[in-house]
Amino acid sequence: MPVNTLVTVRYGPYDSCGIVDHRTLRLQGLQATLHDNGHRCVLHKSLDWNKVELIVNGECVYVCNIKDLEFGGDGRLDHLCEAAATAVKNSY
Repeated sequence: MPVNTLVTVRYGPYDSCGIVDHRTLRLQGLQATLHDNGHRCVLHKSLDWNKVELIVNGECVYVCNIKDLEFGGDGRLDHLCEAAATAVKNSY
């Protein structure tokens, strides 16, 4: 995968403390991991609850549950962030 690839991160709302809303705090580690690998990220809200999709060149290359991602942090200890970065790398 070439460096500086545009990765679209589609994320849906999830329930936290009884409030359903789009939140990006669980996406910080994913964004940091993708930036560390030289990619650019664009966040887009979706209507799919609890879902994160990574889109590269119009193709979905990775899907996970947003609640499974680590809250905050840099993504270095989150195995899902590593799997997502690998999926983006192998998308070509």
